Formats: sequence, structure tokens, C-alpha cells
Amino acid sequence: MSENVRITLDEVRQLATDALLANGLSPEQTRAIADNVTRAERDECKSHGLFRISWYVSGVRGGTIKPDAVPVLSELAPTVVKVDAGGGYAPLAQEVGTDALIKKARSHGLAALAITRCSHVAALWPEVEVLAEQGLVAFAFTSAICFVAPAGGTKALYGTNPMAFAWPRDKGAPLVFDQSSSVSARGEIMLLQRDGKTLPDGWAIDPHGNPTNDPSTALAGAQLPFGGHKGAAIAMMVELLAGALIGESFSFEANELEPDDTKPAIGGEFILAIDPIACVAHNNRAAQIAHAETLFSKILEQDGTRLPSDRRLAARKRTPHEGVEIPRTLYNALLEMARP
Repeated sequence: MSENVRITLDEVRQLATDALLANGLSPEQTRAIADNVTRAERDECKSHGLFRISWYVSGVRGGTIKPDAVPVLSELAPTVVKVDAGGGYAPLAQEVGTDALIKKARSHGLAALAITRCSHVAALWPEVEVLAEQGLVAFAFTSAICFVAPAGGTKALYGTNPMAFAWPRDKGAPLVFDQSSSVSARGEIMLLQRDGKTLPDGWAIDPHGNPTNDPSTALAGAQLPFGGHKGAAIAMMVELLAGALIGESFSFEANELEPDDTKPAIGGEFILAIDPIACVAHNNRAAQIAHAETLFSKILEQDGTRLPSDRRLAARKRTPHEGVEIPRTLYNALLEMARP
């Protein structure tokens, strides 16, 4: 029997939908999550695709997540909107806030969206890509359960604290990057653990602060920030933007509320959108976009280079026709989750 199963993107969406609905997620929460998971599988972002469904389910089964949460939109200031996710997952809350954020950014030049009382266990690139597709420059930040030690420390304090950036382009998809402030995303370590592989040097430490290449030991210990104190400073920045700035928990506070780090925690997300037209005289957007393309061309002149998101975009062209492969064990687990 093959170790992997090849399925279509429609089957990806159906597997996610069936598992989520069977475990009590409301139809609207389910649709938003399934859309997000399908986009991740389409772009071969495996650590945030179907692999994450068990996390979504664990939040409901463990009582951390309100499965039928209805996000509520409000205005905090002329350029700031808020979505109270109501203790639900982030994808639906993002949908609720996106149109208002776009409208305010176009009206005022820039605008911010604060999402509170949400659990964000997905990638960040989908929400900034949506904004860049509307011609906006976008940033997103979110904290998480504390998994990452500060520079020089030996105990987890920060989340993996990812950040995402998107730049609009007139031809083709936006340029997007999404990266954790740790050396690796949590999901990457979990995938290596699942597949019986070891970690590269410098990714993590054990519970005593010693370097480790064992995924299970790393998950019990702490991950490391990329670039030492530089990554740790960015992790701290994300904590402040997605925590104190919008009145939400820091990662260590989220852990105090939900000490089981195998379940999703409740926290916040901060999204900033900028209209390029507002940033130059004479509203010369075409010149801005063309100028950016000269930088991208210079990067690609050098052998071995690529632009952020190029691999995702290549997969995006391929997977609608070829489908995607997932481990048979994951496929069977999803079928089991979907049973009444």
C-alpha cells in the first residue's frame, strides 16, 4: 500500500469540511477554515494544510474554541477597525474585517485591522495576499502559544510570531512573504517528527537548554529565534503589535490560559494596509509599481535567486490539474475525524 494518497483540491476541501462539521464547527466557521486549508494545500504549504485540521478539531473538543462564534465588526477610529472573533478561529474574522479595512485604506491612505479573541493557527500570507490583490501594500502579525526562547534564554517565552508582507504587482500575483521570527515554523518541526526525521542544527533546544536535533525533544523544549538577538527582537515586536497594542494577550499569557500546547490558544492579529497612491505626489502608482519591478529584476539576474512566493505560485499552477499528495495516515485520520 502506498504511503501517500493523491487527491484533488475539491477532495481536500471536502475532507476538511467533513471533519470540521462532524466536530461541531458552524457552517460559516467551517467554510472559512476549509477555504484557507485548501489554499495552503494548493500552494503546497503542507504545514498549514490538512495537517492542521487536527488542531482545529482539538480546540473544539478541548473547549478552548467557541465553534459557532460570530465575529463582530466595529470602528475604533477613522482609520482603525476591530473584529471581535468571539473566541473562534481567525479565517472568518479576517473575512468580516477585510472589506472595511480596504475601504478605509483607500479613503485615508492607510488603515489598520485589529482582530481580538481569535485563534490563529493558519499561515499569514492568505490575508495579506487578498489585500495586495486589491492594490494595497499589506503587513500582518500574530503571536501564539509560547514556543520560542528569547536570545540567550533557555525557556519558551515568545510564540513563533510570524509576520507577512505583500506588495501588489500589475502582472501576475502579488509578491508575498510569510515567515516566523523563529528559525522554523512549529508545523515544520511537527512534520519532521511525524516523518521520523531529524532537525537541522540551530533550530531548537531541549528542556535543559541544550541543542537538540530530535523533533520530540525540541517540542518539549524551546525553539530558537532566527539570527539570535535579531530574530528575538522581531518576535518581541510582534508580541507588542498583536498583544499590547490591540489589548490582547502576550504568548506567555495565552499559555497561562491554555497550558496544553497541543491545543490552539486565543490571542490577536494586527493587519496594516497602505494605499501606494497616498505615498507619492501626483498619484503616480504606475511609477511605483514599475520601480519595484526593477528591484525584482535585479534580484533575479543573479543565478540561484528567486522571489518570495515563487515556489508557492509554481505549485498553484500545477496542483489544480495534478492534485496533491498527503500521507495515507493523515488521510485515514481525517476520515476518522469525520465520522459521526
